[in-house]
Amino acid sequence: MTRFRAALHALSCGALGLTIVAAAPASVAQVWRSDSGQGTYANPPLNADYPDPDIIRVGEDFYFASTTFVNTPGLVILHSKDLVNWDIASHVMPRLTGNPKYDLANGGDYRHGVYAPSLRYHKGRFYIAVTPVGGRTRIYSAAKVTGPWAMRELDREAFDPGLFFDTDGKAYIITAIGSDGTITLLSLNDDLSAVVDARVVHFNKGAEGSKLIRRGDWYYLFNAIPSRLGLTVSRAKSLNGPWETRPQIDDTTGGHQGALVDLPDGGWYGFVMLDAGAVGRVTNISPMFWQDDWPVWGTPEAPGRVPASAAKPILGHPFREPPSSDDFSAAVLGRQWQWNHNPDDQRWSLTERPGFMRLKATTSDAFWTARNTLVQKGQGPRSRGVAKLDLRGLAVGDQCGLGSFGKFSSQLVVTRTPEGQGAVSARLIESTAQGSKTLSLSEPRPVALTDLWLSVSMDFTTDKSTLSYSADGKAWSIVPGDFPLAFDWRTGTFQGEQYGLFCYNPRGGKGRLDIDSFTLGLP
Repeated sequence: MTRFRAALHALSCGALGLTIVAAAPASVAQVWRSDSGQGTYANPPLNADYPDPDIIRVGEDFYFASTTFVNTPGLVILHSKDLVNWDIASHVMPRLTGNPKYDLANGGDYRHGVYAPSLRYHKGRFYIAVTPVGGRTRIYSAAKVTGPWAMRELDREAFDPGLFFDTDGKAYIITAIGSDGTITLLSLNDDLSAVVDARVVHFNKGAEGSKLIRRGDWYYLFNAIPSRLGLTVSRAKSLNGPWETRPQIDDTTGGHQGALVDLPDGGWYGFVMLDAGAVGRVTNISPMFWQDDWPVWGTPEAPGRVPASAAKPILGHPFREPPSSDDFSAAVLGRQWQWNHNPDDQRWSLTERPGFMRLKATTSDAFWTARNTLVQKGQGPRSRGVAKLDLRGLAVGDQCGLGSFGKFSSQLVVTRTPEGQGAVSARLIESTAQGSKTLSLSEPRPVALTDLWLSVSMDFTTDKSTLSYSADGKAWSIVPGDFPLAFDWRTGTFQGEQYGLFCYNPRGGKGRLDIDSFTLGLP
């Protein structure tokens, strides 16, 4: 006991190779602000992982559906008045259904789940077509974007389904199988519950991510070509073809999966996904113009390229962004948060101790198989997440804390030792094709089992993370080590790096972690 207290004193004096710095809590200034406030914007509007975009306009409002894989609640929809300033409107799926792996059974289903949604609005209802990996295509519909959502399941799997309502009200799904380039048009019945016809209408080698729109007499089909990170557009005067195809842009000129959305004044604007490194896949927006009835990205002065900045497509709307920081004062989960899979709802609470998120330790041998990791998106170009924790409820064997979560997970882990003392350590976990591997684990350092602040900074300009902790939120101990950030679609979560709060015990402990607050700001 005496030696432990001595070590605690040495820690406070900067021993054990730590760097002690005096720093203010994380700044609550915006991490990224696309809207300049002067009538222009910088790409991307959201500097975070919002992949596989589909954007529509309903009256004066824009809606943006994006992939969420196995994060729950799933399938996010955002809302904007000007395509630049966005907030989260809803999630379509409160829980994922149809596969026991969504409950993290048998290692879970990271990198799968639901992606590439197609969003449309028709006769007073929102519709989403989406195909869970390995499942059949689902059609969700709701009178309001906030739900409730009804679901119908078709009799087949349409890969990356592109939902489309023609001017006569008939509904279709267009789907492309990238391996052979076959593009198939599915005709749906009146209530979108069944396929009544299927026919091959085009071939486009490598095509995926189909988006279909109509302008005048022309139909336009946009497809991603992942093999070269490019975007193509095909046009025809009949859905059955013949179709002509031209290359559009690629990741060197702005992105590779997207389409166009019409503006209230009759114009059009582009949206497209760009692989942006460890932060994930971001969505850019772009002016465009028409040339011989072909869409051209950019401006006549700089054609064929998504601009880094441009005039806002619609003026007069203020800055907005999705929430990030949270004091957990609400009785429901903030819309910025998701779980790593379907949560065990018996093991978390916002009401048992009002003003705190309580994570009760789940049972797992390792982090990647632990349920109830609470996540939100990392934000570029640099951001810092600070969690204020109450450690008094930790039990022996609990592994709880804060870290990055992705291809590399750099974490600060707090525990209660068998002697009843608190300890914090840093570890780096890599997700590999053979499973997760712990690459480094620091020596545990003593901390009091009272209040503790943990800080994780993500710098996407260097792809490095910094870990630190504090007993008072003012003097910070920086943990030495190399903590990389990365994106890899074959391993990790198929998403950009996220912030993750976790609490589990390999021996099924009965402890808990109470989270007082999470603040996201500038490093």
